[in-house]
Amino acid sequence: MNASPRPRPGLPADPPLQPLRRRPHRLLPAALALLLGAPLLAAVHHARPAPYGDRLTVHARVAPAVEPRLRMRGAAVEAYGSRGGAVHWTYARAGRRPLAVLPARGDAVALWDDGLVTATDATGTGVRWHRALPAAADWLAAHGGTGVLRMLDPGTRMLAVVTPHRIAAYRLADGDLRWVLPARPGCAFAPARAVHRGGAILIAQPCLAADSWSGEIVAVDDLGPIAPSRTPLGNEWQGERRGEHHSAEHPHTGNLVARPR
Repeated sequence: MNASPRPRPGLPADPPLQPLRRRPHRLLPAALALLLGAPLLAAVHHARPAPYGDRLTVHARVAPAVEPRLRMRGAAVEAYGSRGGAVHWTYARAGRRPLAVLPARGDAVALWDDGLVTATDATGTGVRWHRALPAAADWLAAHGGTGVLRMLDPGTRMLAVVTPHRIAAYRLADGDLRWVLPARPGCAFAPARAVHRGGAILIAQPCLAADSWSGEIVAVDDLGPIAPSRTPLGNEWQGERRGEHHSAEHPHTGNLVARPR
């Protein structure tokens, strides 16, 4: 049986349905634009400026077991060999200059004039972390970076950054901020006036009105301010063993909550 409806008398029959046909001439320009735009997008991606203006240039590969010497030259930090003085790598930041550089457990820790602290792998693999010091740029411009960067323990796991308003301790393995000690009201830390005594650092804290000379000295170590009956937090990175070296090839993921001791 024919199930097609018959046209009614006096009414025009419906036109037969035509199959849908794509119009390739309309899709072709879009496809060509996509193909031609892919290399351009890739070039724009690679042309983006490096974070924080980093410019790390490797001149010669360094064996992981060899720690080159460090120095500041002009607006860059250089790592060079002990024999012959050949430059292994240079690290600079666009429009910035280093104020201090400190070798620390296979890293080059640098302080920059904008208040940024960076850790570069000594082999020149890459810049591992950046940390900004709040409200420190103006003071650094006037006083420089003498005494600002200090190691906190013999194992060189912890870095202290001393500015007049605060002392901040960072874990070298991943740049994690471990503790902060603000200066007392009416007092200010003096980064250049500090001495190491065993595993502690004694830092001068001059005050406008001091009750005694002992109130103008602060003692800290890798666990924080030294005080009786303190319950500090553990600073080891999870899985880290004493003496274990960290590098950009074995990055540490995430900032972990310290374990109580």
